[in-house]
Amino acid sequence: MSQMQKTEGGQPRKRYERKDDEVWIPKTSLGKKIVAGEITSMEEILANGYRIQEAGIIKKLLPDLKTEVIDVGIIQKMTSNGQSTRFKAIVAAGNENGWLGIGHGKAKQMRIAIEKATNAAYLNVSPVKLGCGSWECRCDKPHSVPFKVRGKGGSVTIEIVPAPRGLGLVAGGKIRNLLKLAGLKDAWTKANGSTNTMNSTSKAILDCLRQTFSQG
Repeated sequence: MSQMQKTEGGQPRKRYERKDDEVWIPKTSLGKKIVAGEITSMEEILANGYRIQEAGIIKKLLPDLKTEVIDVGIIQKMTSNGQSTRFKAIVAAGNENGWLGIGHGKAKQMRIAIEKATNAAYLNVSPVKLGCGSWECRCDKPHSVPFKVRGKGGSVTIEIVPAPRGLGLVAGGKIRNLLKLAGLKDAWTKANGSTNTMNSTSKAILDCLRQTFSQG
């Protein structure tokens, strides 16, 4: 099921929510352990260093995960057989409560490119440590980042700074959407580089949010 939203330029953006009637048949040993009830949380998977190879694992353990198409585009190349056209898509998956993944996909059809990006986003889901790192607030509520973090993707560098409760997300539209999916409600952001290039910007955001655990 999809819902239409407007982007900054007035173009429609689709938010896709997972269908609850999808039947998942695990193919890996980890997936089978989850279905058998031997593993019941993402935290348990991370603590044991298991490798996630099936999107169904994420869907099973994070049933409230939402996906949103962040960017789409066309790739055109001249080949010996003429012009070749492919589509590319960037999809984010998050539960607005401390989990976020971003995936990229390419295909000859837009629908398939989005499906590939969605699957990749599930497999890239990482935990985000939420907190209150603002000296102006100190409410101890998980509404922002616990401390200043910085991430890089290509030529883009992004910094997320803790903000007091109620300020909101001070960021551009697409960056704000990614932070919201991760669960942030209040934060200042600083960006250097061409943030219109969502390929690099999305990687910088994910790298930035992963720092909340690697630094903490």
